Amino acid sequence: MNDNPDLWREKLDEEQYRVCRLGGTEPPWSGTLNDEKRPGRFDCVCCGRPLFVSDAKFDSGSGWPSFFRPASPEALTTRRDTSHGMIRTEVLCAGCDAHLGHVFDDGPLPTGRRYCINSVCLDFVPDETQPAT
Repeated sequence: MNDNPDLWREKLDEEQYRVCRLGGTEPPWSGTLNDEKRPGRFDCVCCGRPLFVSDAKFDSGSGWPSFFRPASPEALTTRRDTSHGMIRTEVLCAGCDAHLGHVFDDGPLPTGRRYCINSVCLDFVPDETQPAT
């Protein structure tokens, strides 16, 4: 899929479009995947690229799904974000440049990273071969 806004508007609902394509943020504690604990994979809602897996998800207390590593080194790209009077690192899907959230250096071991991701940017794909915990 290309960067044609009309195509993205057809594929995504209003909130997904606002966050993924316009760089918005969903309110904390509002996302459906914040409390998701089943084994599985979190894919980009825009292009379907695998972004994170459940074994890297943790409860950061931030109100957004948080992960300490991406599904693969090629899953994400980052760029400097100076909006809102802050300096942060924006996280984007490497497949389609969808805005996903931000990454911080205050996460748990082994990486020390906290990928703070908007739920509306993700499709959860449960791993039916693994028992739920």
